[in-house]
Amino acid sequence: MLTFLGRGSAFADEHNSAFFVNESDLILIDCPMSSFEKLNDMNLTLFDHIYLLVTHTHGDHVSGIGMLVDLLQFSVKTPITIVAPSKEVEGDLFYLLSRIEGCNDSWYELTNTEDIDVDWLVCSIQTSHTEELAGKCFGYCLTVDGQRVVYTGDTNTFIPYEKYVSDGSYLFVEMSAYKSPVHLYCVDMKDKIKELVDRGVHVYLMHMDDEKRIGEVMQDTGAEFAPLEKNAFTIQDTPRLLDGIFTITDSLYKDMCMNNNTDHQLLFSYLTELGKTIVDADRASFWKWDKRKNQIWTMSATGVDKIVIPDDKGLVGKALRLKKPLITNDPYNDPDFNNEVDIQTGYHTKSVLVLPVADVNGDFIGALQLINKNAENGFDEESDPKKLSLAALVCGIALESETFLEDSHHDRLTGLKNRMGFYYDFGKHFREYMIPEAGKTMSVFICDIDKFKRVNDTYGHNAGDDVLIFTAELLESFCSEKDSVYRWGGEEFVMVMRDTDLDGIVKKAEEIRLKLQSSEIIADGNTLNCTMSFGCSLFEPTKSIEENISNADERLYTAKETGRNKVCWE
Repeated sequence: MLTFLGRGSAFADEHNSAFFVNESDLILIDCPMSSFEKLNDMNLTLFDHIYLLVTHTHGDHVSGIGMLVDLLQFSVKTPITIVAPSKEVEGDLFYLLSRIEGCNDSWYELTNTEDIDVDWLVCSIQTSHTEELAGKCFGYCLTVDGQRVVYTGDTNTFIPYEKYVSDGSYLFVEMSAYKSPVHLYCVDMKDKIKELVDRGVHVYLMHMDDEKRIGEVMQDTGAEFAPLEKNAFTIQDTPRLLDGIFTITDSLYKDMCMNNNTDHQLLFSYLTELGKTIVDADRASFWKWDKRKNQIWTMSATGVDKIVIPDDKGLVGKALRLKKPLITNDPYNDPDFNNEVDIQTGYHTKSVLVLPVADVNGDFIGALQLINKNAENGFDEESDPKKLSLAALVCGIALESETFLEDSHHDRLTGLKNRMGFYYDFGKHFREYMIPEAGKTMSVFICDIDKFKRVNDTYGHNAGDDVLIFTAELLESFCSEKDSVYRWGGEEFVMVMRDTDLDGIVKKAEEIRLKLQSSEIIADGNTLNCTMSFGCSLFEPTKSIEENISNADERLYTAKETGRNKVCWE
């Protein structure tokens, strides 16, 4: 997201200027002299290209451009493209820069928003400010970290930006403590800002002339001051790094211990963020090794959705097979690197560190992965794994706890969730279906393998186990994303279907009944045919879980007593 080198107006010590990083490029918005002084102390060699967006040509927005061009030409050797918001402003910038002694126009590229094609620029937005700059003042609509960002620049009206601000977007808006015809007055804007925040817009205030006064006026609106970065692109100093670590661990402690939060997903999110902070990486992910399915998948990841891959693929799989940390600072030339995510998202991976994690018995169960360390040479083979060792150890303990919990919810023989898993899902995932006012529909059936005791008595318990496994797999194969099946006990199974009425679950039960009836089951070397009886009912949220299961069980009893191998719902 945007970070600011300064957020003050024309007469402040630090003038308004922001930046963000897109892959290997640095994008600046305006470059006053106060911002150049900070840029001069930063490691700009980290970037392949620098883009400078200009809002307008007033001195407190462009006075540092000439010096930045000189710095990049003679010292840093990083190319720069200066982007004007319109062709007219492009002409003004060319005139300005061409008259700066020693600022040769071959040292920079000058273009405008109409002629440049980059994925992070949506458009420039013309606005009004002073009479002298009529038609030459602009803001921007951008895409930063996958989010819509609206940046107003200097303006005396919010109207041009209205159509670009959507719920959930980020708005960086100028704000003045004093009423004038050329700026947005904080008192006049207070109600509008609160309305935007209430809609879910993330509002940040910038280009401020009196932060204390503006803070008092905006106190109850939910808006925040634009974030300042005093040490961008420099090696993290120890106090700052420790402060980041302590902030994350304090939040983790409060959420997991003081708020009675039992969501392990939140725990893994904090741990990946901790690892990312410790080694100053761009992205982090925590992977679980599902040995039953021969898969590895992300418990938590920054920048991407859940990823599932075979455990014999990719760098995470390789680290688990080798049982040791793995680092590559040239992934595209590494045969084990899986570039599918980069292809799908447009992300560019430059360096990868994978640290496998183990349980208390030393068996590897997952991995912590860090991507794109913010250093010129990428990850260090000695220091970075050492820094991450404690975070990886905690990840292992947390994942082992998660695995124990998950195992306790599953039946060992069939792999289906058991009765404990059933009640856990009702408390965790089906809660809204138990509230009458929610108006949600859910159905349930309980089924029983007919004359199962005869299978055990005739063919043995191994054959009985094979029949149970076959039946469980059959039931699971009929489940959609909103269906869940459980081994209730013995030869009984329960299926829950969300957003499905009684007719829907009766139809599903009948399909399963016919499929099992026509199936040949290989059970301990014997070929068997089995049938099932079903009792179906609509879940009634005014009744308890046990009462609803009892309703379905009564219908199952009817099916068994009236001939078996049938579906009953009345």
